[in-house]
Amino acid sequence: MKHYQLAVFLLIVLSIYGGVNAYIFIRGWQALPVASSARLIYTIAFLVCATAYIVGRIAERFWSGTLVNACTWLGSFWLGAMTYFLLIVVAIDLLRVVNHFLPFFPTAMTADWARAKIGVFCGAIVAVAIILTAGFINARLPKITTLDLQIAKKVPGLSQLNIVAASDFHLGTLVGARQVNQLSTTIKRLDPDLVLFAGDIFDEDMHPERCTNICNGLTTMQPRFGTFTVPGNHEYFSGLARAEQYLNERGIRVLKDSVICIADLFYIIGRADFEQRRFNGKSRLALAELTAALDRSKPIILLDHQPVNLQEAVTNGVDLQISGHTHHGQLWPFNLLTRRVYEVSRGYKRKGLTHFYVSSGFGTWGPPIRTNSRPEIVYIHLHFE
Repeated sequence: MKHYQLAVFLLIVLSIYGGVNAYIFIRGWQALPVASSARLIYTIAFLVCATAYIVGRIAERFWSGTLVNACTWLGSFWLGAMTYFLLIVVAIDLLRVVNHFLPFFPTAMTADWARAKIGVFCGAIVAVAIILTAGFINARLPKITTLDLQIAKKVPGLSQLNIVAASDFHLGTLVGARQVNQLSTTIKRLDPDLVLFAGDIFDEDMHPERCTNICNGLTTMQPRFGTFTVPGNHEYFSGLARAEQYLNERGIRVLKDSVICIADLFYIIGRADFEQRRFNGKSRLALAELTAALDRSKPIILLDHQPVNLQEAVTNGVDLQISGHTHHGQLWPFNLLTRRVYEVSRGYKRKGLTHFYVSSGFGTWGPPIRTNSRPEIVYIHLHFE
């Protein structure tokens, strides 16, 4: 990404972030008593929360330690809190507009409006705290999604292929070795023939040389046909070359616009990320080019981080595509947006002879919470004729 493009992007993001925070702050300020110490405490607390994420993300590129991690954690929770405070404040303002023209607020509220505002202020904080707590717990409770899929191809000596798939770990300050060990323990218990990761193993703050032990749990996996991954867009943020080296050294083979034939039985294609050109100016190879020389009598499995242009896989004879990236929005109501942007935001779809599965992801990005889906490990039983 060119420097001026990055600057424009950051300016837009920070402007939106600042505007949303200003709107929430003003509404909260107006709810508190005039000339009270509560307003001073509120202002300090709000400024700390609203700036923590930016400070933490910048600081962790130069330093590490408890204070930097605390800023990142606090700021990440604030991203989630900000979302729900915004929804609450907008809802309250809409109700006030309706009440202005069609009064319906109870007399108990309108008779002592100052007290009512304090009650709403406290109620909003309690509601958001409950949402964040529940979302944090939910984000630490992965589920196993099991699929039985049929492919109309014969594979000599292999009637079924058991695959464990996962995506979007976002390893870094917020998702670390504990979750990786949880994942690897589950994978070893399922005992698959093949393990496939659909990108975004690292977060943008994750330099592999700073995380010597974070992926060690994954090195204990011994699937029959190996472990493979593809780069996601966040691998470009974290440093693609370092990420590839780090993963390859730990037995996780990174496929980037490349094809591998496993034991002369089936193919795995790994595509470069859809947004690669934005980061290094190079377009990824067309799927037609990657599949041109393949023996179509063999099953073809595709790893593509972003589930875009699904018809391309159908046209080029892919039997199974596994993707991630969407997180299914991660927080409600963003799943409503991802459903409109992507043909499949989460879950299974069949188009023609091609099976698609888009995982909601194993980790989290930004807020360490999930309010519309659980982290997911996908267990696929792929049956052949």
